[in-house]
Amino acid sequence: MENESMRKAKILCLHGFRTSAHIYKCMCRKLGESILEKLDLDFIDAPFPAQGKSAAQGIYDPPYYEWFQTNQNFTEYYNFDECVAFLEDYMAKHGPYDGLMGFSQGAVLSSGLIGMQKHGDALKNIPKLKFVILISGGRFGGTKFGTPKLATNAFSSPIELPSLHFLSEQDFLKVEGDLLFESFVDPVAIHHSMGHTVPIMEGENTKIMLDFIDRIQKLL
Repeated sequence: MENESMRKAKILCLHGFRTSAHIYKCMCRKLGESILEKLDLDFIDAPFPAQGKSAAQGIYDPPYYEWFQTNQNFTEYYNFDECVAFLEDYMAKHGPYDGLMGFSQGAVLSSGLIGMQKHGDALKNIPKLKFVILISGGRFGGTKFGTPKLATNAFSSPIELPSLHFLSEQDFLKVEGDLLFESFVDPVAIHHSMGHTVPIMEGENTKIMLDFIDRIQKLL
């Protein structure tokens, strides 16, 4: 029983738009060993090859992937249901997972999945997720992003799941990140000045994240 209670939280990690599992894993090294050693992180590639230029080009090698596609003003979504089905299948085969950790498009998707599971619209046969970590995220139905049909109810009521949000005044998704933060009942925030990225963790922010890990550890 003691060994079971001390197991690491198993987290499915969803990368950003037109990047990859490898890129996200490299970015997350900035969290620091004191944090990474406490988590069991599973980084996976999105199901669709990038359909345009990646911002990671010239920094990280291809291939690049994306979770779903939208029109130019984010009002119409394509391959969203297929993406959710892909993740349900992956989680059934490789889980159970305790939580999700998403960056950018992966954070938008992660928060949507939490809400969809809460309302029984997705992940129906997947064990209930216990928490979510959202880095430079946004939410469906905010000021920038429309809502895929499958996610219509995702944010219809505040989400009570423990959530940790990485927010930066220099992030182009700052307004969306704030809306996402406000969509949870008891959210925890890490504020940083590094923009739309996984920040280098230090000082008080490291303590905030370690405290959050201690909190979720009690849920395992």
